[in-house]
Amino acid sequence: MKIAHIVCTYPPYYGGMGNTAFQMASFLSLLGHDVEVFTPQYAVEPDKKELEKNQDFARRLAAPLYYGNAAYMPTVAKELDSFDIVHLHYPFFGTANLVRKWKLKNPKKPLVVTYHMDTRGDGIKGFIFKMYAKFWMPKILSVADKILVSSFDYIEHSDARNFFEKNKEKFVEIPFGVDIDNFVPREKNEVLLQKHNLDKDLSTILFVGGMDVAHYFKGIEILLKALFILKENNLDVQVVFVGDGELKERFILQAKGMGLEDITNFVGFASDEDLPKYYNLADLFVLPSINTAEAFGVVLLEAMASGVPVIASDLPGVRTVAKDGGEIFTIKNYKELSGLIKDYFSQKDQIPSWKRGVRDVAVEKYSWKNIVKKLDDVYNELVDNG
Repeated sequence: MKIAHIVCTYPPYYGGMGNTAFQMASFLSLLGHDVEVFTPQYAVEPDKKELEKNQDFARRLAAPLYYGNAAYMPTVAKELDSFDIVHLHYPFFGTANLVRKWKLKNPKKPLVVTYHMDTRGDGIKGFIFKMYAKFWMPKILSVADKILVSSFDYIEHSDARNFFEKNKEKFVEIPFGVDIDNFVPREKNEVLLQKHNLDKDLSTILFVGGMDVAHYFKGIEILLKALFILKENNLDVQVVFVGDGELKERFILQAKGMGLEDITNFVGFASDEDLPKYYNLADLFVLPSINTAEAFGVVLLEAMASGVPVIASDLPGVRTVAKDGGEIFTIKNYKELSGLIKDYFSQKDQIPSWKRGVRDVAVEKYSWKNIVKKLDDVYNELVDNG
């Protein structure tokens, strides 16, 4: 089949939606499909060397209007007519409605929508998101032939819950996956240890996530508060923060103001080549997100596949994964988070078996190879019925 994916971000920009589209395209191509990913050509592009690594499937279309990760790609509709399946990754402000209009003109062409997450924001942005979810989101979902969700737990608590209750026959639960051949247990990388002045034998906590405004919900402040308590209680750990964006300097200053500069390492952007090596540095992974803009947590799978147990916020969807690989804590409760971290490192004799266990779960339940087979079944059913 000839398959089009449409997504607002794409590697090397670090974000779950773009990475998911890239992985889906990669594994679908291994099944013999012809896949293209349509994504905006933003005015400011990332590092060209990194950009070139991810061009196998990407078609970066002109976006004369964009704001953050929202973009208006006026030429996308005319690109879609030659495809057998169109797959929209939602939310995509500025372009999702163009896809809706295309579908109305081409009702026999199958449209699949992946509902990744709710949109959240403060002030006027939050009001706009709320109005969009109320009026436009149902219109966009209504034209889809199938709607994929990473877990029913998430969609039942999402902004789309009312639409879900009335249209359950449209929904298919397919979790996101992880490349189990790329993220694997390995020895700690000596080059990275030296580069960041890390102690090989010291217990290491890892966070991976965007540090731009679009990823404000990642909850880094919650982890910093938990670390402050742990330091006050003399727990000897070092913490690596992987990610970049305009908020990073603020987080660094917060850590310094809390007296955490000696145990925190903000390493910035990690390349596709280096990212798995950063997971290998860790003994524990923490995802402290603060609201349902975090819908799943692909980083949890990357950690688990690397043999690293996880702790994450008790959020719909996120908890589904986190319980497979570790523990959950009450949203924003940094005291509870600090207690879980302390308990984890107090049971050092159990950690090796926990690491083996989370790797096994990732391989058996979340391998992209197996996940994409389920996606392929959805595509084939739609094409056959069409």
